[in-house]
Parts: sequence; structure tokens; C-alpha cells
Amino acid sequence: MRPLLVINVVGLTPSLLAHTPRLKAIGEGGFTASLGTVLPAVTCSAQATMLTGRMPREHGIVGNGWYFRDLAEVWFWRQSNRLVGCEEEKLWHVGRRRFGEGFTVAKMFWWYNMYADVDTAVTPRPVYCADGRKLPSIYTDPPELKEQLQGALGRFPLFDFWGPKAGIPSSAWIAEATKRVIEQDEPTVTLCYLPHLDYDLQRYGPDSAQAARACRDIDRVAGDLAEWALARNHTVVVLSEYGITPVSDGVHLNRVLRQAGLVRVQEVDLGWELLDCGACEAFAVADHQLAHVYVKNPARTAEVKAILEATPGVAEVLDREAQAAYGIDHERSGELVAVASPDRWFTYYYWLDDAKMPDFARSVDIHRKPGYDPVELFVDPTLAFPKLRIAGKLAKKMLGFRMLMDVIGTDASLVRGSHGRLPPSRAEGPVFLTSDRRGAREHLEMTEVRDALLELVADGTPA
Repeated sequence: MRPLLVINVVGLTPSLLAHTPRLKAIGEGGFTASLGTVLPAVTCSAQATMLTGRMPREHGIVGNGWYFRDLAEVWFWRQSNRLVGCEEEKLWHVGRRRFGEGFTVAKMFWWYNMYADVDTAVTPRPVYCADGRKLPSIYTDPPELKEQLQGALGRFPLFDFWGPKAGIPSSAWIAEATKRVIEQDEPTVTLCYLPHLDYDLQRYGPDSAQAARACRDIDRVAGDLAEWALARNHTVVVLSEYGITPVSDGVHLNRVLRQAGLVRVQEVDLGWELLDCGACEAFAVADHQLAHVYVKNPARTAEVKAILEATPGVAEVLDREAQAAYGIDHERSGELVAVASPDRWFTYYYWLDDAKMPDFARSVDIHRKPGYDPVELFVDPTLAFPKLRIAGKLAKKMLGFRMLMDVIGTDASLVRGSHGRLPPSRAEGPVFLTSDRRGAREHLEMTEVRDALLELVADGTPA
């Protein structure tokens, strides 16, 4: 077996390789191919498909989050690998059957990391204190790896991983941690997730000057990691999950459904409104350019479908039969799946009066919001002296007082790039490139990635 490093450069497309010369050179030494994706073209669905070789209808990851019907709650960004079906089809199990127990896997920040049957796992895992503080941290298996990595590299920069500060420091930390795990454990396959490119492509759009600069930044970090691994006789693969396309504004599906009398909310004692999912006749779980729409009474599905189809910014509404054509017809999916127009994305917003928006709406809070919120990448531009405001809140926090970091806006037009739809062309979709010429081709489907990686591990020697 020959060791393999797989670097997931989120948002990289064939058309952006012109801005990443070091990564492009890896494919020139081996081969570069366009990569098909799945609907929804989002992180969790794409990664689950790549690592199982199966579609969402089989592995069950129908988005970055969904409505858990038995709990009557929406949950995003869960970490347990037990949510991913097709257990025996996962890369590590297939690899062990093929190569023997000497086949080992390190999973560095790829999603559904916890309790995966891999040999090494590292993933973000902040500590939520009883006094309201959120401390940056990681989860590792084995547990002692956490102290080793943070002792050597410093605490994981969680606030550079998501939110208004999201930037290159988090990807640089992950790359250095990956080097240390490879040096220490010598895994057969190392899966490394570098999210940096995703941030400014969503903030400013894929055609912006900021996007080109972000490409250069990730080329420096990922290129250094790739070249380091090549010098250690690794095969290197660089791939991505989706491409990001320009958008101009958001579409507020839950507000549309509320105005139709289908969404129900509960007003808490402080005057906020909370989405009451279990009582709703229909509501949307927004996930970038796709939304699962859950309809309580099946007899009303056609009615809800007609409302959504009449909503500006909605390109398509898939019922169960139409979902089957995309391989997303799973019990976790909504009775309907809405797909945004190419230049739009879906918000989770459900309140009609800003005076009643929940307190978490203006903060970075990926677990309380019943949908994905890319506006968390921005400090509200309407705030006067935002840096001073943030500094004051941090000082209050340091003194031990409770505080709310309510510095995020709710202007959906701030977001200039999104994803989730199938790409309009292969040049704007994900990419697969490798330093190894074996198996060279012009295009791979995402369901072919697992087997392609295992073929690159094989070097003709017995297990």
C-alpha cells in the first residue's frame, strides 16, 4: 500500500485552478478531472457520498441538517458518524476488507467525525460552559491527541473557522495538525478538510478580487501540505465538494408559508418568536440553495407545492417522485424539496416583525437556528463603531458578566455566493486532481470517489 493524503479544498473548481498554481501543478503531474456532485451540493451530503460511494437516498445525509420528526426539532451540524448509513460501504471498512487490518485512516476535520470507525479523528468541538461562554476546542480520538496538538499548535482557532472572523488561520492550523498526525501515526489514508476558500466566495462571490486572494491563500497552505506529503512518498489527491455561484439575495420561504397560515410560532416571555416545528402545517429547513419542506398532513402537499412554485426565487419544487430522480428520496427528506433560482439562496427567517426576532438571530449560533445562515460571515454593516462594540462585549465577558454578541445582521443581500444546486457546468462544479497518473480520466462522479481513492492506495504489493 502507498499512503494517500486527500485534501478537501472546499469550493475549488476547475475554473479557479488558474488562481492556485501549486495545486494545479499536482494535477499536471498526475491528472485533473471534473467531479460530479449530488443534490444537495453541500458539505455533509457530498462527504457522505464520497466516503460511501452511495447516494443520499441510501446513506441518509440529505443535507447539513434536517427535521428530526421524532424530536420535532431541526438539528444542523451533528457530529456522530452513526447518522451516516451504509456502514459497511464506508471507505475504512472497504479498505480493511481489501488490504487487511494494516489499512488505517485519519479523519482530520471531515464531517461526521465522531465515532467513525477510523484510527485517528480530530474535529471542532467547542466547550459550552454553564455561564454562557463558548470555549474553542477540539474532539480527538484517541483523547490524548487533543493535548498533544493544542500543546504544540495552540488552541484551535474556532472563531476563525466560522463567523465574521472566518479566514486562513483555521485552515493553516488544520494543515499543521495533519502533518503531525501523519508523522506520528503514518495512516494509510489521511482525510484533511480545509474550508478557507468557502468563506470569501460566499461573502463576495466567486468572481471577486477577494475570491482570487482567498485562492492564493489556500494555495499557499494546501500547496505546502501537498508538497510536504509528496516528499514523504505520499500520493496526493485534492478534491472539493461543490462550486459556488454568484447570488444577489435570499428567499424567505418560511415567511411565505407563514403568510399562508402554515407556519406556527411560539412567543416566549421576552417577546421573541420561536419556530414551533411540531405544530406547523408546513415549514422549510433552509440549507443554502436547497430547502427541505416538511408537510404535516400529506393531503396538503399539493397545496404547499403550489405556494412554493409561485414564490419568486424558487426554480423547482420536488415531490417524492421527483426526488427519486436525484437520489434524495429518503425518509429524512421533506415531503417537498425546494431548489432556488441560480442567483438566489434560502434563508431560515420565519418572523414577520423584526421586533420579535429571536436573540440568536443576530449572533453566530449554528445550533439554535433552524436552518443555515451565511449572514453569520458578516458583522452587521449598519452598526456604528462595530469593533468598539465587539471589544466592549469581550471585555464584559472577560470580567465574568453574561453578554450577547449580537453583531450579526439579517440582510440576506449581503451574501454574494452560494451553492446547493447542481452546477450549471463542469467548470463551475467540484474538481478532483491527483499526483498519480493511474486511472486518469476527464470526469468522475461523486459516487466513484471512494473506489478511486482505494485504487490509488494499491501499489501492487500484498496486504
